[in-house]
Amino acid sequence: VQLQASGGGLVQVGGFLRLSCAASGRTFSRRSMGWFRQAPGKEREFVSAISGSGGTTRYADSVKGRFTISRDNAKSTVDLQMNSLKADDTAVYYCAAVTVSDSRSYSVFTSPGAYDYWGQGTLVTVSS
Repeated sequence: VQLQASGGGLVQVGGFLRLSCAASGRTFSRRSMGWFRQAPGKEREFVSAISGSGGTTRYADSVKGRFTISRDNAKSTVDLQMNSLKADDTAVYYCAAVTVSDSRSYSVFTSPGAYDYWGQGTLVTVSS
């Protein structure tokens, strides 16, 4: 599985961006997806996750109410709509995927160690 993240860029505080992650391979609906970010000098942290079915989502407290995760299983993509951006949102954003069984189609994962596949990252810079 290859993941290609895109959509990063430079935006002012209060602005918005939409990140997208395109996955190769088949059976995308059997992959629980996540977004993580890593700011300079900091550890990679969880941002948001969505289950293979799309029926379950999870957000970090720091982005709840501002970010929205969604997926299109027909297109094998997962998006992260980021609104009301803050300077603290500046980071490289990574999408990640983990294959799950049919019985876990509603599962989401917040730990980086749970994921098998990672994209290359896309830089988001929020300027004040």
